[in-house]
Order: sequence, then C-alpha cells, then structure tokens
Amino acid sequence: MDRTQVIEQLPGLRRYARVLTGDAWAADDLVQDTLERACNKWRLWRSGSDLRAWLFTLMHNLYLNQRRAMPSLQRLEIEDVQDSLQANAPPSDDALDLERCLQRLPAEQRAVLLLVTLEDLSYEDTARILAIPVGTVMSRLSRARSRLRALMEHTPSAVPGQPPVLRRLK
Repeated sequence: MDRTQVIEQLPGLRRYARVLTGDAWAADDLVQDTLERACNKWRLWRSGSDLRAWLFTLMHNLYLNQRRAMPSLQRLEIEDVQDSLQANAPPSDDALDLERCLQRLPAEQRAVLLLVTLEDLSYEDTARILAIPVGTVMSRLSRARSRLRALMEHTPSAVPGQPPVLRRLK
C-alpha cells in the first residue's frame, strides 16, 4: 500500500465522516480511527483491489461499532419540540439546512445517499462497502432522496418573532 494512495482518499473520508457523524470533531476522530485500523490491517488489503472502497468499508464498520457502543438515547422529532426551542439568529447559510436534513435521515439511508451521490461510488461498490445487496442500495437511495426532498421542501408556518426552522435550497 502506497502512502500517497491513502492520502488521496482523505478528503472523501473526511466528507463521509462529517456527514455520518454530524460533528467535525467526531468526524476527525472517525477518520483517525479508520487510518489506524487501515495501518493495523494493511495485510488484509489485496494489492490491485479498490483501496477507496476498502477504506470506506473500514470507516463504515467503525462508525457502526461506535454507534452500537453508545448508550441509546431517546430520539425526538424536531416538530414535537420546535415551539420550545430558541435560536440565536436564523442560519445564514443554506448548507446548514441541508446538513440538518441529512442528519434527520435514518443512518442506513444517509450512508447510501452519501456514498452514491457525494462520493460518486457505484451501486456495486456501495453494496460491498455496506455489506448489503445492490437492490437494497437502490431502494434505500430512492427512499433517502424522497425523504430528503420532503424535508427540504418543508416550510414551517411563519410565526412572528421566531426564525424559520428550515428553508428550501434552490
């Protein structure tokens, strides 16, 4: 394994980790853990095979292991608590709305959506990384796109004195 090959994959690994975790610090930790595991398991990588897919597989499996180890938290829907939340100022960047909507997708759908659209991986590579059938990749991708579209089009009723929860990206 050539060091420069691994370095070339860092931007993609960081993007994927950032959206998986929703937190820059946790994403950096996940990338670091992925690289450590790659160094420890480098003999399992077959020369000539797809290094990118192998690294994404390591990262995805690490992420799932970390999620399983975390104590389960009660999930709240934003619509249920939005009246009691206070915001300092309305977000000035539409990217925040997209990131917020991505975080509201189920983890399985979010992973497929990110690998196929953001990282431009094929359905087959995505299926291999996530250890699921190609048909499941296609159905999760379809559901993720539909759900994301619905979340992005959601326009809450305007309440005087309160900033909007989500804005539509154009």
